[in-house]
Amino acid sequence: MTRQGASAWLWGLVWGAWLLLFLQQTADAWLREVPWVIWCGKLLPLLMFAPGMLRDRLRSFIWLCFMCLLYFIALVQYLFAAPASLLAQTGMLAVVALFIAAMMYVRARGPELRAGNQPATSPEG
Repeated sequence: MTRQGASAWLWGLVWGAWLLLFLQQTADAWLREVPWVIWCGKLLPLLMFAPGMLRDRLRSFIWLCFMCLLYFIALVQYLFAAPASLLAQTGMLAVVALFIAAMMYVRARGPELRAGNQPATSPEG
């Protein structure tokens, strides 16, 4: 079923914010020269929701919102430690945009998917 109106726009916003957060987390791990275990801890939670998001499973978007809260907590700490850090500010912008866009996408896309699953009614005569 094709996305229409707000859900199509929100779909693009979700993926843009997801990519920005992924790149921010990658850059943060690279610049801090963290071990590979920390790389996995930063990036795998984002990657594990991508297949469900590509299949348009709303449950994946809902769980992504919960995962965003963990990134939000870490980024708030990062911002308090380094308030002038452009990387921390970018991450905060990305995680807030991702949370809001994913939440609104579920709200907009849910009725579209439910309407597509309704059986066609035949006229009685």
